[in-house]
Amino acid sequence: MRLLSFIFILLLASTAIVSQTPTERIAATWQVVSYDIAASLPANESDRNLTAKATIRVRNVTDRPATSLTFRINQNAEIASASVNGAAIEAAKSQERLGGATLQRVALRVPAVAAGGELTAVIDYKIPVADNTGVNSISPVASHFLPLSFWYPTPNSWFFARGADYAPFKIRLTAPAGLTAISAGTESTGAFESKLNGQPFVAAGSWDRVDSSGIAVHIPKGSGELAKARAAELATLLSEAKAFTEKTLGPVPNVPLWIVAMRRGGGFSTGGTVLIDEAVFRRQKIDSLTAMNIAEAAAKLWLGEANRLTDDGSGVIREGLARYLATKFIATKYGAEVAEVEVLRQRIAYAAIARRDAPLNTVTPLDDHYFAAVANKGAMFWRVMERKVGTAEFNNKLRASLAKDITTLAGVRREFEGQKEVVDYMLDQVTDMNLQAGLPQAAGGEWKVALRNTGPIDVTVDVAARLENGETLSAPVTIKAKSFGEMNFRTPSRIVRVEIDPEKLYPQNDYSDDIAPREFTDSDLLLAVKREFDRQEFATAEKNARQVLAEFPRFDDVRVLLGRSLLAQNKISEADREFRAVLAEPLPTSRSIGWANVGVADVALRTNRNADAAKHATDAIIADAEYGAGLAARNVRTRITQSSAVEDAIKAFFVQFDRAAISNRKSEVDALAVPGEVNRFVSGISGQATVWTTTVLHADMFDANTAIVETNLSVRLLTREPETGTAVFRLLRTGTGWKLAGVEIFEVR
Repeated sequence: MRLLSFIFILLLASTAIVSQTPTERIAATWQVVSYDIAASLPANESDRNLTAKATIRVRNVTDRPATSLTFRINQNAEIASASVNGAAIEAAKSQERLGGATLQRVALRVPAVAAGGELTAVIDYKIPVADNTGVNSISPVASHFLPLSFWYPTPNSWFFARGADYAPFKIRLTAPAGLTAISAGTESTGAFESKLNGQPFVAAGSWDRVDSSGIAVHIPKGSGELAKARAAELATLLSEAKAFTEKTLGPVPNVPLWIVAMRRGGGFSTGGTVLIDEAVFRRQKIDSLTAMNIAEAAAKLWLGEANRLTDDGSGVIREGLARYLATKFIATKYGAEVAEVEVLRQRIAYAAIARRDAPLNTVTPLDDHYFAAVANKGAMFWRVMERKVGTAEFNNKLRASLAKDITTLAGVRREFEGQKEVVDYMLDQVTDMNLQAGLPQAAGGEWKVALRNTGPIDVTVDVAARLENGETLSAPVTIKAKSFGEMNFRTPSRIVRVEIDPEKLYPQNDYSDDIAPREFTDSDLLLAVKREFDRQEFATAEKNARQVLAEFPRFDDVRVLLGRSLLAQNKISEADREFRAVLAEPLPTSRSIGWANVGVADVALRTNRNADAAKHATDAIIADAEYGAGLAARNVRTRITQSSAVEDAIKAFFVQFDRAAISNRKSEVDALAVPGEVNRFVSGISGQATVWTTTVLHADMFDANTAIVETNLSVRLLTREPETGTAVFRLLRTGTGWKLAGVEIFEVR
């Protein structure tokens, strides 16, 4: 597998052979100095092309002249022309396959550029977008192009082992009338200029702007007072996260900060602009994922943006250190127990790939576990380093590394030479450690606990013992590499539970045997509860949930399952208490917000409090957190009321849609859909439907231009029996009226 990855990398990168030694690694020939991109979105709905002219300044970073320049870009890009230093050049085009993805290579022969010399290339091109996705979209109401859509030409692949291209950029986006363009950096006369090292992106949409805490927040147009309040909270969060990181890493260039609501693309950030899911502005509170994304975005202003971050293992800094610092900020903002749950989630995510990971120093984005490894195991690495050297020295070492114009993981490693054995293991080897605790044994007035370390380095960790009377004892122990150890506790009380490394400092390939007696066989504690819930073994699910919550009382995902298990056993008052405890959490997941509201609504309905039930069901629906929670909330609401008032224009839309569906003319259905949004759904209907009858039940206005419409649908397709059921559609208000933009739920059987 590693050999295949290496071959892929050879194909992906512009390379310079700098030696003939067996340990030779490929390196970039060209480094991007700056991007300057002028792009235009189509004014006509039938046009599905982004047109652009990219001016890229590059520098030869090898020690000898370079005579060729190769760009990578979206495989569907149509190159109109190319020039270098003002002279037109014929481009040679080919494909570059990356496992399941493909890029287009645009190769240019150029006059020799000396080592350290620069050239400027200009590429005119357009990119067609057939289907809107999370990385790119074109529509009359919202469009965006993120780096992983490969929408701009760049010399080094996004999958290059030694890091993708990051550089200052300037972007001018011409958007259709009524839409506002957004990117990163300072805005002036319709252009955004980011002086930090970033990856170019553009977005256009219809927003209301809220300025708070020195940050511009773009919320969906017509969202209302709740969204404005949430915008202020998010702005405060970003401002505080930036201030926290500054105390740790020192000053950073002052740049405009933007938070932008997006239907797609949430979680991306660069240059001080953070894209978040537009549903966040409708929820009762900020969810944990959004808080972490914002805190990580603040940290990344230092990590590879204020300076240049490159070379092998750069993700350990850009992703791993950002996640570690973000988690520390969460602890100061929301409390240690909340941060402990975030660390638990990171550990669970890493445990899922721990037995097939690659060394952090060599893992690349070609590996499907790249982000799970560099972000989560990377965060563990930095936690170990801080524990080893102390917070003050840790911060000083990071500042020293980041103060340089170019930061590399190799350079940071040199700051931690005193911890070489641990550093080399955690960065250069796969996880080969499992810490195990044996059952406590009574002997001569004390209790002995056998311990084991299967890893290749010595570890010093705590061992915690819980006594029969509820007290806890803890003491440190050092266990040699690939060896056994023992911990003795002098106590007359019986030890009922022991745990090695309760802080979970070290990455392991199995966390379930850290505890004796062994409680679960899964490293994923949430799975240990959910598996029993899904089997409808509700009493066992309740027992497992209470066991997990005894150790992690703020683990809201598990508390939701506890509430649902209690409700399934008709323990109504207990279930209500658990659901309301989740809603009172300072930082629950969005899924927990949705399901807790469903739970409270269900309890209220069972106790004849229909108004309370309707309110919480609606809260779950507008939280837009998860398919299952949304469907369950709608079922609760339907039990209260079969239908509600719906705008006449929405009813008229579905009358028209029903006629178009059975017309056998695809063009009629296409005319009622937002281009690029529901192509497969429209194709599945056209020429197939013989009966299509929509009864509109409810319409939830998410904002001024978005309606989520619940319907009862009766259909019959060719060669199939009649079907009925619930269908929920997303409608967007365009210049020509309501149009279909999504099928959110389709339970038609």
